[in-house]
Amino acid sequence: MTKIWQILSQSAQAGKNPKFDIVDVLLKNRGIKDGREFFSPKDPAKIKIEEVGIKKLEVTKAIKRIKQAIKKKEKIIIYGDYDADGVCATAILWEALYNLYKNVLPYIPERFSEGYGLNIKSIQKLKKEDDNLKLIITVDNGIVANEAVEAANKLGIDVIVTDHHLPRLSKTGKLLLPSAHSLIHSTLIGGAAVAWFFAKELVPSAYSLMPSLELAAIGTLADQIPLSGINRSIVKFGLKALNTTKRAGLATMIADAALKPGEIGTYEVGFVLAPRINAMGRLEHAIESLRLLCTKDSQKASELSKKLSRVNAERQKIVEEVVTHTLRQTQGKPANKIIVIAHESYHEGVIGLAAGKLVEEFYRPAIVISKGEKLAKASARSISGFNIIEAIRSVEHLIIQGGGHPMAAGFTIESSKIEEFETQINKVSDKLLNEEVMQRKLKIDLEIKFDQINLPRLAAGKAGWALAEKLQEFEPTGLGNPIPTFCSREVEVIDARVVGADGKHLKLKLKQGNTFFGAIAFGFGELLAKITPDTKIDIAYAIEVNSWNGSREIQLKVKDISIA
Repeated sequence: MTKIWQILSQSAQAGKNPKFDIVDVLLKNRGIKDGREFFSPKDPAKIKIEEVGIKKLEVTKAIKRIKQAIKKKEKIIIYGDYDADGVCATAILWEALYNLYKNVLPYIPERFSEGYGLNIKSIQKLKKEDDNLKLIITVDNGIVANEAVEAANKLGIDVIVTDHHLPRLSKTGKLLLPSAHSLIHSTLIGGAAVAWFFAKELVPSAYSLMPSLELAAIGTLADQIPLSGINRSIVKFGLKALNTTKRAGLATMIADAALKPGEIGTYEVGFVLAPRINAMGRLEHAIESLRLLCTKDSQKASELSKKLSRVNAERQKIVEEVVTHTLRQTQGKPANKIIVIAHESYHEGVIGLAAGKLVEEFYRPAIVISKGEKLAKASARSISGFNIIEAIRSVEHLIIQGGGHPMAAGFTIESSKIEEFETQINKVSDKLLNEEVMQRKLKIDLEIKFDQINLPRLAAGKAGWALAEKLQEFEPTGLGNPIPTFCSREVEVIDARVVGADGKHLKLKLKQGNTFFGAIAFGFGELLAKITPDTKIDIAYAIEVNSWNGSREIQLKVKDISIA
């Protein structure tokens, strides 16, 4: 097998209603105790602010300060971030406030000159441009901007922080919170979702905010927030709004990406729409992405959407060039357990994506560094079971500043210290990165027989749809709620052929017992020579409903194959 199969539960035993035996196992594997709540999540408009971990007192204080600013006609800035979650959060809160008060402007820092988060020089610049600036509201940043908030206070500017990132901690574990006017903070949801719930409190009519729920969903998916509980509600209802969006920018971007309204799910957002929104902040300025989301002018939307598509294509090309270069640098299998590659040519805006590609290729943590003459910017991506930010902090005497979480991190380092950093981080991580951690794994919910898939639908009695239709109710799937995955053994291959322009994929007809299914195995075309009719294979797969030319059929989407 190309991966180690981790089967989470024993085979579902056929009882009076095997379909529900299987569904119960799937829920248990995801830690879901209340199936009714899971399959019928609560409308976000009905979720109270306290339920998302935000303190009501802080919200009350913030709204009072905003009303005071409106009454005194003070300038308000919504200070955002340049990634998709931050851009969506900025759009949500700016639109909500602009409906109440026109002297409010969005501001997104430029990645290369200002960097992430609230910036002291940027605050000073904004104050110099308009001395009437008295209030800044951050979105998707600010909870660790202690010095910047203090600088704003000294300039006579109050700061309301809305954020979802982890706050700073002292060496004794004490929270080091910024001296903001109020803190609208929760780690349970994403930055755009925090902005959405705050906007819902600011603008009493939830209905008027529903068009921005699609933005909260995009931000949640782009930031890879686990899709359980409240986040599941946001994404499920947000995707529904997205598929019928009236936003000129989103509608145009959907059309330009060749997506179909009504068929947009977590994959389309995470791998098609969000990368376009992100691309501007990676290469140019994310304010253009914000303009696309907020414009009501269809012609302007068309211009901006084409620009995002162009920049995203450029981003893809740059990532490909960086990855090609890094692969040459590794010359096959990397020597160290943590890949550390630095070069002057690497574009700072895409090094995180390049690190992710290296993780996919070699399945080991990767750090890609954009090397400057004196300083270098680094981005790290990890594998399951290895905390990359802890590893970086173990050699923090070698870096200038950094942050992140167990799977991804970023930091600044002096270029002259990169080699020493590579040696030291591999030395401290060598024992933690053992063979077991570095083995690719495929989590499988349970082993089943084909005839367990082909159960009758209870109401209509039509064969083969009961389980498949129930599995569709697990959507939206993603981090924290993976696509239900099964395995079946000793499956007979009736027919096999390669498909796709490059012949990289396998189209299969499979049989187990008296039950037949079609299957698609993306990326397994090279196995065709080993698979002949009557070959027996073990397969890991998801069950999907394939629609084609007006007809629908159950198809197995193969994730791994072992030739028995």
